[in-house]
Amino acid sequence: MEFAKRMDMFGESVFTILAKMRQEKEKQGERVIDLSIGTPNIPPAPHVISALVEAAKDEKNYVYAIKDLDELHQAVAQWYQRRYQVNLNPDREITSLLGSQEGLAHICLSIVDPGDTVLVPDPCYPVFGDGPRIAGARLVYMPLKKENQYLIDLDDIDEEDAKKAKLMVVSYPNNPTAATAPDWFYEKLIAFARKYDIIVLHDNAYSELIFDSDKPGRSFLSYPGAKDVGVEFNSLSKTYGLAGARIGFCLGNAQVVEHLSMLKSNMDYGMFLPVQKAAIAAITGDQSCVKTTREAYKRRRDCLCSSMSEAGWKMDRSPATMFVWAPIPATYQSSLEFVKDLLEKAGVIVTPGSAFGPSGEGYVRIALVQEEDVIREAANAVKKSGLFSVEK
Repeated sequence: MEFAKRMDMFGESVFTILAKMRQEKEKQGERVIDLSIGTPNIPPAPHVISALVEAAKDEKNYVYAIKDLDELHQAVAQWYQRRYQVNLNPDREITSLLGSQEGLAHICLSIVDPGDTVLVPDPCYPVFGDGPRIAGARLVYMPLKKENQYLIDLDDIDEEDAKKAKLMVVSYPNNPTAATAPDWFYEKLIAFARKYDIIVLHDNAYSELIFDSDKPGRSFLSYPGAKDVGVEFNSLSKTYGLAGARIGFCLGNAQVVEHLSMLKSNMDYGMFLPVQKAAIAAITGDQSCVKTTREAYKRRRDCLCSSMSEAGWKMDRSPATMFVWAPIPATYQSSLEFVKDLLEKAGVIVTPGSAFGPSGEGYVRIALVQEEDVIREAANAVKKSGLFSVEK
């Protein structure tokens, strides 16, 4: 059999590899604490579950959705106005995604042709690069450096690459580094995109998970001129506990939204109607669940960073997201090798930084997906492993 040459660019997903490593360890009868994949274990609020269940009971809701409910678009527009002070046209500036992952994998097919240049942060969530690769794009990495607070240095982008670029992917609060971006960065980003005629795709999955600031997370679209140059992806996975339901949205520039919506009309039959009903309930109902979720992740972050520090593993407290970006011991040249040793000696599994791009080497991403007692158990196992020396 012969297969597409594009598959030569892809290997097995790092999360699949990590899952196999965990399963092998568990087959040996050993306990594994999984802090790798960012799958939320905080369930949706009861009113969201009720909306999903009630809609699922209605046999009329098992037809093809074909397109989004008008009610859903109206709810999203109201949500963005209330939460981010952003005005959106429900008919032209919103389309649903079967989760942000699906949208990120497909949007490049509606924007770039083979050989076109796409600017991608490094490190980054893997599909930021995989989506452009599927479309045959040429990737140019934008390094995120600790000394720059993990902000993209727009002045450091080669001008020839900027002139060739058709799309750039940006995401703050950032996965995996957990960095946030100040207002001046977005103002500069919009000016940069306008100068070089680049479409901006801003992924905003974590705007509700900002921990140590009195300012609520903002939308890229809340900055003047943003809708002229790009779109934003938002997701209900982390904020509302709906990860498995696969609910995301592309919002902003009408032309970009239209082209993605047109592409998707040829690829899927829309979001399951009960899931659309659950989405409406989530973003229009009682929002106290958002604060509850944020506070839970903050407690987990504090617990992880404190207990791991006591175990000898020093790491910065994440200002946002559901992750901690932690350095590996200097004795290791490979983050994957460290991950393997951590699993073998401590029974704790995390994600190697190299999975997020060349600049991720030297770090691991730790997901805050366990309760505090389990996190403390993981820290005790790390302490006993001898991988870190505890300062006296």
